[in-house]
Amino acid sequence: MSPDHGALLYEGKAKRIYTTDHPEQVLVEYKNDATAFNAQKKAQLEDKGRLNCQISARLFELLEAQGIPCHYLGLAGDTWMLVQRVEVIPLEVVLRNIATGSLCRQTPIQEGTRIDPALLDLYYKDDDLGDPLLTDARVRLMGLVDDARLSEIEQLARRINGVLQPFFDGLELQLVDFKLELGLNKAGELLLADEISPDTCRLWDQRSRDANDRIMDKDRFRKDLGGVMQAYGEVLKRVHTACPNPRNCL
Repeated sequence: MSPDHGALLYEGKAKRIYTTDHPEQVLVEYKNDATAFNAQKKAQLEDKGRLNCQISARLFELLEAQGIPCHYLGLAGDTWMLVQRVEVIPLEVVLRNIATGSLCRQTPIQEGTRIDPALLDLYYKDDDLGDPLLTDARVRLMGLVDDARLSEIEQLARRINGVLQPFFDGLELQLVDFKLELGLNKAGELLLADEISPDTCRLWDQRSRDANDRIMDKDRFRKDLGGVMQAYGEVLKRVHTACPNPRNCL
């Protein structure tokens, strides 16, 4: 059952955003749509929206407890979340703890190489341009954020990694890399936005040594490995053991 909401503000690949009676709060509906390769590959995966919503809620609350500012206000249903309205900064912030994916395709760095401190990459959020990798100089040239805000973004991203990496390690999941989206609320505060889920994190099961079986994230969909929702469900099961009861905002 969906909560009462206003007009549809925005629909993305994985979520819909609706107005509420409060001008600075919006409702986010997590969809079952799965996409990869800049939406060139698409599918409907039953229960994906619920799993990502529930995982994200618990991780947002974990981060909040460690002083990380988040847009999250509470759950409004199995697939619904109430959040602060933010102006999303058009940057995808990627933290890499283990080398894999595009980093290994674009450099001679070998798959599985540990990266300490984590590599922070910035990408411009623009599907038409293919979300290109940016340098700090290009960020400044494009006027996306000033130097002070860029420094704040990096510090916040590294703080988030500092919380999530040991948390997942305690669940026998390796946080390989993950993508963050950040935004500014009405007061100009920098907040973690979007979601934190197997759609946005690469997670490897430390209980498995097989290179494919250990994958617990969207790479199962990208690589046609099957068992996508089983993997997401296992991630929720483990996260639930540490964060059992996320707050309800209704």
